[in-house]
Amino acid sequence: MVISTCQKHLLCLWTSIEGLTKLEDLNLSFTSVADSGLNELSGLTSLRSLNLDARQITDSGLAVLTGLTGLTHLDLFGAQITDSGTKYLSYFKNLQSLDLCGGRLTDAGVKNIKDLTSLTLLNLSQNLKLSDTALEFLSGLTSLVSLNVSNSRITNDGLQHLKPLKNLRSLYLEYCGVTASEMKKLQATTLPNLVRYRPNE
Repeated sequence: MVISTCQKHLLCLWTSIEGLTKLEDLNLSFTSVADSGLNELSGLTSLRSLNLDARQITDSGLAVLTGLTGLTHLDLFGAQITDSGTKYLSYFKNLQSLDLCGGRLTDAGVKNIKDLTSLTLLNLSQNLKLSDTALEFLSGLTSLVSLNVSNSRITNDGLQHLKPLKNLRSLYLEYCGVTASEMKKLQATTLPNLVRYRPNE
């Protein structure tokens, strides 16, 4: 079962959501949902995919969701999650994809992601304070197929930490201190499966 909703239908959704115990996919992006509303989701333990791309979601909202341990896809693209909030990600051991692009993460927050070893897709773009240390923390996520850390302070020196990620096919480091020549060298010498990468020219 899949539900996608817009803001005007949100109230109607809350009134009936408790009975949707077999719901697997819920999209609440671009709605007015806030932390207080997420209590209604805590019983949806069959959820596998949850999209909460909403600016009103904070660390407190993520804490409410820790019972949803079956999640494999979690989109918090625009949510205001800080380093402190990332500690709640440890409850989601089955995550295969994660988007955290609200701009509030530092390297300390990325350290709390390093044990999510089932991740194949990770998007941490727009977090301007991330440095080469963030890539060092991610170097053990060897299942990663796609990684986006654009708009950060990562440099060419940080690329060495990506060498263990042999499954990477997509790598985005735009608007960082990374050059196209070093990206090409990484692809040619260490990551032969890398077919999409930026900067590439």
